[in-house]
Amino acid sequence: MLSFSRSPGATLRRVSSSPAAVAVQDRLFRALAVLRVIVLANAVALNLYRWGHYRHPVAVAACVTVMVLWTGLATWLYADPRRRTRLLLGADLAIALALLVATPLVKGSGFHATVPGFWVMAALLAWSIQYRWAGGLVAGLLLASVDLSLRPEIRQSDYGNAFLLVIGGPIVGFMCASLQEMAADREVAERAAAMAAERARLARVVHDGVLQVLALVQRRGRELGGEAGELGRLAGEQERELRTLIRAQEAVTPTPADTVDLVSELSRLERSGSVTVSTPAAPVELPAAAGRELLAAVRACLDNVRVHVGDDAPAWVLVQAFPDRIEVSVRDDGPGIPPGRLEQAAAQGRLGVIGSIRGRIADLGGSAQLVTGSGGTEWELVVPREAPGLP
Repeated sequence: MLSFSRSPGATLRRVSSSPAAVAVQDRLFRALAVLRVIVLANAVALNLYRWGHYRHPVAVAACVTVMVLWTGLATWLYADPRRRTRLLLGADLAIALALLVATPLVKGSGFHATVPGFWVMAALLAWSIQYRWAGGLVAGLLLASVDLSLRPEIRQSDYGNAFLLVIGGPIVGFMCASLQEMAADREVAERAAAMAAERARLARVVHDGVLQVLALVQRRGRELGGEAGELGRLAGEQERELRTLIRAQEAVTPTPADTVDLVSELSRLERSGSVTVSTPAAPVELPAAAGRELLAAVRACLDNVRVHVGDDAPAWVLVQAFPDRIEVSVRDDGPGIPPGRLEQAAAQGRLGVIGSIRGRIADLGGSAQLVTGSGGTEWELVVPREAPGLP
């Protein structure tokens, strides 16, 4: 169903600043220029064919001359968008109406076909292209009303022609507006896609260069201590601020409601001085249910670090995305888990590690590997890209 709810003024304001919409309008006026020549040739041929039936042949010739001259002038005027003013559109429609009014004067009161004939279509379509459905409706009503008012007898064909003018103008205008709006929307979408691609490219550059250097400075500074330790602390703060900026840029492009972006969600777990999260530059998406289970497993790993190593103990979360799987590692530099500790906890009915971490990952069709020792503990969580959805 056609919808004319948007006002022509609002539509004009919306597309006036869009080069794509202006280009569409230019092409429509170029097509109209071709149509003007075709309907002019038809009108000239019909008037020549009926030449012997006119009351004032010289006056008819003058009308045809006006049509020829105006067709050439209008084609030139409409070619430049700056010349498509209200004065030009008004003159175009006024000439068409004047030729209709002149018909009974030059042909006699018993005429059947007007002098301009289908030539008036050019003015109607010009109003439809420039002023959308409202312009087409106004021009159609004026042309149809004048045409019918001049006829002593309205035949069925006369009514049909008038009806086509009234209904055709708004439909053509609506279609022209739709084409321009689609062009403007496509231009906006292409611009947004280009901006998103550029953001992703810059994020990859920052991630592969600056962030890795800052992470290295932070790690080495902590190991060296002293002034180097302070330098490492400042590097760590800058790294986190850069990561926050990159993720804020990525958040401009929303993910579907049935997916979870691990980059965005895991970034919320980052805490100054304790938890550092390293992620790819682009979003990493999983089905919503699977993503929530993986996030819960990562939180369980971090909870274990706080409980068994310390509230302020540093931990690192690394996310890597592959075509077929997603790997998340959670590492700390604590004393590690003593041998047999997990088996003892399971025997006592404390299933935190088995249920909260390994159980969740197993339900997703993945694997959870634990590497622990005196240098710290690291969990390797691997889930397939097509992780099964969970209720």
